[in-house]
Formats: sequence, structure tokens, C-alpha cells
Amino acid sequence: MLIGEGRDEVFFFDALCTDLGLADVQVEEYGGKGNLLNYLREFSVRPGHQSVVSLGITRDADTGMAQVFQSICTLLGNNRLPVPIAAGQIAAGSPRVGVFVLPDNQRDGMLEDLCLDAVQTDGAIACVNDFFQCVSRNTSRQPSPMAKARVHAWLASQDDPDLRLGEAAQRRWWPWTNPSFQPLIQFLQAL
Repeated sequence: MLIGEGRDEVFFFDALCTDLGLADVQVEEYGGKGNLLNYLREFSVRPGHQSVVSLGITRDADTGMAQVFQSICTLLGNNRLPVPIAAGQIAAGSPRVGVFVLPDNQRDGMLEDLCLDAVQTDGAIACVNDFFQCVSRNTSRQPSPMAKARVHAWLASQDDPDLRLGEAAQRRWWPWTNPSFQPLIQFLQAL
């Protein structure tokens, strides 16, 4: 089982797992970082939880990668689930438990940062950067978080501009073979 913050993550991870041929991965959302505690608390009493071989938890680092990892580890320990020693690692137990802090287990950011890393060579990225510089210069506004705004702008440059990040993943717009995705792919395969 792999869990993410919201619906976009479900679509994104479903698409990535399908592309990797990981047919036995069930992807669910926990409804935002504030609901992870409730999800983990309810996990151990859900019907069929004993058949879950491994549990992968993903969460955006936002502005505190180390704090996010520690917070998740505390929640795991408080709910008597195995606690990995580092982000990206898998703790032995029943179920095995792994934590992946987006974008890459090393820096602050979010899923959108990972996706932007993978499309840096796309010609539209320079236009996206120019656009936000122009907006800032002419309005003094700066969207926050910028990564979400940049992903929306990049998606708007595609043939079907109405898609969200997860829907774009379902259409295979994110280049899974890009090295930026390798740590996440290795984590999913290890689960």
C-alpha cells in the first residue's frame, strides 16, 4: 500500500506504478498532512490490514524536510508501526514501512518540485520562468507555493491545458525515465 496527501498524489502514483509494472500496489490518499495521524490510527483496525505486506508513506517536505520525516516517524512509533531509520529507507516488520519525503528525501519542496526537475529541458520551462518574472515585476505578486504555480503554468502550455498534475501523470506527460524520478522509483520498487 502506498499513501499520499491527496487526490493528485493518488493519480500520480497510480500512473507511475502502472508504468513500472507494479500491479500489486494499492494507492490511497490520507486527506492532507493533518490527517496522517488519523489514517495511521485507523490503519491497524481496518479490515484486511493484516494482508498489507508493506506501507509506503509519502509527504511533501514543504519547508522542513528533516522535521517532516521526524514527525512521520513519531506518528509511526505512536501507532506501533515499524519506523525507518532514514527517509527513503524501508523498516522491517509487519508490514514493512517506508517513508519518502518529496521531492527527493534531501531538500525542502513538494511533488511539484520533483515534476519540474524532470521537465527542466522542456522549452516551455524558460517561458514559465519568464512569465513569473514578468508577473512579479509588473504586479509585485509572487504566487505561493511557487512550485505549484509553475507546474500549473507548465501544464497550461500543453495541448490540453485543463489537466492537474495527477491527470497529467495518467496521460504520461511526466518523463518517468528522467533521472529526477530515480530515487522515488527505487523506493517504490523496494516496497
